[in-house]
Amino acid sequence: MDVVVVDYGMGNLRSVSKALEAVGAPTVVSRDPARVRDARALVLPGVGAFGDCMANLEAYRLLDAVRDVALSGRPFLGICLGYQLLFDEGEEFGRHPGLGVLKGRVVRFPHDLVDGGVRAKVPHMGWNRIRKAAPTPVLAEVPDGSHFYFVHSYYPVPEDPDVVATTTEYGFPFASSVARGNLFACQFHPEKSQKVGLALLRGFWKMAKGEAGTPRR
Repeated sequence: MDVVVVDYGMGNLRSVSKALEAVGAPTVVSRDPARVRDARALVLPGVGAFGDCMANLEAYRLLDAVRDVALSGRPFLGICLGYQLLFDEGEEFGRHPGLGVLKGRVVRFPHDLVDGGVRAKVPHMGWNRIRKAAPTPVLAEVPDGSHFYFVHSYYPVPEDPDVVATTTEYGFPFASSVARGNLFACQFHPEKSQKVGLALLRGFWKMAKGEAGTPRR
């Protein structure tokens, strides 16, 4: 069983696929809508602007295929912008519809953000800590309080607090990952987060093979 990484022209595909292969997951990078739709396990990475990524998914006829897999209950991993696109709407450079898999909006960190008593930089860039909000099989091997690598100016605000898997503090706590069934998506970059990132990807691969614990909800 291959893990399919979606190629829509706006993702760090090589580093994501190499990290998955490092934990034993056979990986295929594809922009073929039929290949994506039939994937047993799918990864949606993303780097760039929300509206541009949605436009590229549509241009490559991948929009419905990605949405269908995300709603199907099959193992699905969203990374960074691939996390944000799952929500109803993003406000980066105007208002843009997302995939609508999860209810909520993607908003920008405030310009006057203060973290730890000092003015915080936006984008939020570098290592930061996650706090587990609820047990999640993908994070079974990741200790609570682990540091992951972030690069982003926008973050999702889920309408349903029960989908929040982890929070991270940057001026205030925000949802740094979500989990629902076999879907897991994170704002941080596991492929750039060394040992804990590989532990997360190993957890996803175990879930894809049916070897992880019971998925959330």
